[in-house]
Formats: sequence, C-alpha cells, structure tokens
Amino acid sequence: MRSPAKCLVLLLLAAALILQAAPVGAQRRAGAGGPAAALKQLFDEDWEWTMREFPTFASSLGDRRYNDRWTDVSLAGAERRQQHRQQTLARLRQIDRARLSAADQLNYDLFRKDLENDIEEFRLRLYLMPVSQRDGLQSSDELAELLRFQTVKDYDDWLARLRAFPAYVDQTLEVLREGVRARMLWPKVTLQRVPGQLDRQLGARTEESGFYKPFRNFPPDIPESERARLSLAGREAVERSVMPALKKFRDYFVGEYLPASFDRVGAWQWPNGAEAYAFLARRYTTTDMTPEQIHEKGLSEVARIRAEMQKVMTQVGFRGSLKEFFKKLRTDEEFYYKRPEDLLNAYRAVAKRIDPNLVKVFKTIPRMPYGVIPIPDTLAPDTTTAYYNQPAADGSRPGYYYVNLYKPETRPKWEMMALSLHESVPGHHLQIARAMELGEIPKFRRYGGYTAFVEGWGLYAESLGEEMGLYDDPYSKFGQLTYEMWRAVRLVVDTGMHYYKWDRQKAIDYFLDNAAKTELDVTNEIDRYITDPGQALAYKIGELKFKELRARAKAALGADFDVREFHDVVLGSGAVPLDVLERNVDEWIAQQKTRKRSQ
Repeated sequence: MRSPAKCLVLLLLAAALILQAAPVGAQRRAGAGGPAAALKQLFDEDWEWTMREFPTFASSLGDRRYNDRWTDVSLAGAERRQQHRQQTLARLRQIDRARLSAADQLNYDLFRKDLENDIEEFRLRLYLMPVSQRDGLQSSDELAELLRFQTVKDYDDWLARLRAFPAYVDQTLEVLREGVRARMLWPKVTLQRVPGQLDRQLGARTEESGFYKPFRNFPPDIPESERARLSLAGREAVERSVMPALKKFRDYFVGEYLPASFDRVGAWQWPNGAEAYAFLARRYTTTDMTPEQIHEKGLSEVARIRAEMQKVMTQVGFRGSLKEFFKKLRTDEEFYYKRPEDLLNAYRAVAKRIDPNLVKVFKTIPRMPYGVIPIPDTLAPDTTTAYYNQPAADGSRPGYYYVNLYKPETRPKWEMMALSLHESVPGHHLQIARAMELGEIPKFRRYGGYTAFVEGWGLYAESLGEEMGLYDDPYSKFGQLTYEMWRAVRLVVDTGMHYYKWDRQKAIDYFLDNAAKTELDVTNEIDRYITDPGQALAYKIGELKFKELRARAKAALGADFDVREFHDVVLGSGAVPLDVLERNVDEWIAQQKTRKRSQ
C-alpha cells in the first residue's frame, strides 16, 4: 500500500477518515425501532456524513457525488469534526448494547473504540502536521490517478477541484502556521525534501502536470467540441489556479516553515511527546504494549532472525561475516536490473507466478483483480520501494501494486518475491479485496482497517511463500528473512528515535547492521518512521499474533488443522483489532473440537 514500503498511505488515511465520522441526524432518538435499528441508522448516517466531510476519500472509493471539492482541512473544519465525534459517541452510548446481537455488539465496540481514539488523537493535536516528505499538497495530483474520467461531468468536476485548489492551499497554510506556534512539527532532515518535490511540479510543462493528466485523453464518446473546451479550461485552471497556489505554498514552506522545524528527530520534542507516542503505539498495534516492551521485543526478534540469516549464508557457501554478505547483496551487479522497464516487467512476472499458487493455502480468493504499475516519477526519489492502493468500492478501478523504478540499480532482485507477496497477493490485495466482498458489515469496517491487522497480515503473507513453493532459491529466501528483519528493526529504531531519543544516523546504522537493504532504501525508511511515529510498529506486532494464533490452532487441532480454513477464519471478519482476532480464532478452535467430538 502506499508508503507504505509506502504501504498503506491511502489505506491508513482511509481508515482514519472513516473512523472520524459522525452522524448527520444526531438529533434523532436512538431508541426508534429498537437498538439494532438505531445502531444501523447511526452507522448509515455516519457513513453519509463521512462521504460529504471527506470528499477526496469518497472519490477514492468511487463515490462521485463530491468530486468537485477538496476536504476542508482548516482549523475550523478540524474543530467541527471533533464536535461531531463527541456527539456521535454520546448518541452511541444511548443505544442499549446488551440488547444487540453478538455481531452488532462487536460493531458497537469497534466503532466506540475508534471514536474514543479519534477524540484523543485530536486532543493531542496531531492534525497540525499535514505535510511531510511523503504526503501533502505536493502529492495532490495523485488523486487524479484514483478517479475515472468517463463523462463530461467527470472532467467538469475535476476542473472545479483545480479552481478550488488555492482555497485548499490556504487552509493548509493556516494549519501549518498553528503547528509552528504549537511546536507540533516534523524535523528539517525530512522536510527539506519537500521543496524539491514542489520544484518538480512547478517546473513541469502544463501538459506534463499530473493535475492536467486527465485532459490528455478522452473517451471516444465525448464530442470534439467538449474536448477542446475541457482541454483549454484544464490548461487555464492549472496555470492560473494550481501553479500559483503551489508557488505560494513553496514560498511559505521554504521561507518560514522549514526554518521553524526541529533540528533533531523524534516525537519526544512535541509538548506532549511522550504521551502522544505512547498513544500512537497503542493505536497502531491495537495492544497495550508500552514503548519499552516493544523495544525489547524488537531486540529479541532481531537476534532470532540474524541466526536464520547465518544459516542461509552458510547454505550458499559464502565465506565471511554477515556484514560482508550484506555488502555482496547490495553491490553485486547480478542482483540488479539496469533499466526501469526491465525491473517493471520482472515485477509483473513475479505477480503472475504468485497468482496460480494461491489455491494451495486459500479456500476463498476475491474476485477483484490488481495491477502492477510504477510509482509516479515526481515521488519515486523520496519514497519507499513499493505500496498498494485498494480498489474502488464500486468496482470501477482494480487494486494497484505500485513499484519504485527510480535507480533500478538499487532495487535488488532477491527482495522482489517477498515484497510482492506482501503488497499484492496473498498480502494487501487479497486481504483488502476480500474484506470489500464480505456480506453485511458496516461500511466503516468494510472500507477501513487496523494497521496491526492489515500490515501484520502483509508480513505474515510473506512467510506463506514457503508453503506456496515460491522461495525456490536461497537468495529469495534470504530476501524474505531480510524483509522480516526489516520489520523487527522497526520496533527498535522507531521506539529508539521517538522514545529513547536516538538520532537519525544511529537509527540508519542499526538498520544497515542488521539488514541487507540498500542505503537508499534504509534512509527513506528511517525518514518514513520519523514522520509517521508508531505506524511501523504495527507490522511485526501483528505478524507475531497471526503466527502465534496459527501455532495455537495447529497444536489444538493436530491432524485436523487445515491452513486454508484457518485463513478463512482470520480474514472472514475483515480487519479487526488483535484481541478480537484472537477471540475469533479461539472460538473457531473450540467449534472444531466440539464438531470432532460429536463425530
């Protein structure tokens, strides 16, 4: 997923936005029609409010009703959303949970917990940092990639968005200025990448701009006269609205915001840094683990995986230290492609190899397809190896596995299988598309998610390559270990920088000492953790829970254990917090035992 890798940038944003929703008709009584009806009404109204309040999110899901506007990101908008959350929570509490079915009690509990987390996150003022080297105004043109342009109205709606872009910029500037005043900032070392991203936008010819891209091609049924009108209007909107607004944003960013940002790295510098980071650790992992506990778990996992790496190094007959083996993997030309197009073709070939092997470990495979496409050139130098964007809810757009083709000589072949298993299938695409095809669950769950589940599943999916027969050479197996190590290292360096006050170079050095990923990737990864505190903790914590539950089920069921049925159980409720996942698996184990005894 984006960013994710830039795994999950849109997915996680989607989850956050869904869970910030609040009802339109808060004045309606919760009791009408009984608790179940009241809960359904709250969820339905909440979803409609979310679509209106977050129109870019609605657009990304294929809801085209609000395609002519941007999300209101102003301080007043943030306050308004907080009021709605509080009103929604009050309304939810009026519903008698005890009279709900077990399924609705789960929906109730998840919705309540997410609302409470959103209320707390607003109090910590994390919304005051909307721009980083990986996301912000400088990547607004990416929205066009997620939309379909089939009718004249689709193009006119995009024109309306382009013309409204200056107001969107002004709202963002208001938030950034408040962030400076409140000392809620990211550090210079990451933010200094943003001016270059803006320069690439500002320096492009209008026809090359991502904002103008929809006007480069039209469906055949749009008349020539309309094409001419729309093309001209698109050019004028980009040149007169978008580019001047981006220039205004760049001037402020370089002249005032960047100089005000922190010289050191770490959330501990915020006024409420320790409290905020502990909250983010809890929210992202869906556990009560403290930063200290997570750090210690990371250290133990790093030690375990290093021992596994030593075994592979011995298998390939390498004589030397693990550090020297890392150097070989980073520098030997046999492990790299020279041309971006060759790298892209190789990624697509890997995906085609994975697909037919899914039936070995899955009973239920989603219908929605996915594609493998390049990360946009404007972002590729500053982002990670790959990410995934989920399909449109209406089926109009498949899922996309984005791969980074920048400097292919730094993108090793041995990581491609593990990366593809994570980002496409059986990782993010299979899990998310499966969730979107579930039956009657509220939309906040169908299109939302929990990072520990989503990313924990992605990391767990990498290990399934073994059972699917896809790690058929020791170097690809070492790639899988490298990716597992990567997530274990995260537990150490994320807590190291944000809680134990490590500097950036110490985090980079620790990463390079324990994983064979290239220095470019490592640096981008560390910078990602700097500007998304706590998010990187979710992967390994989630994966460990999936593996723990699988081992528990196998031990309890013995010869009756079927991994395909296990996967149906863990994916069958969509993304849920880890404690709910554990409860689901325990109930399934008990049911299987009861059925066995009755036979």
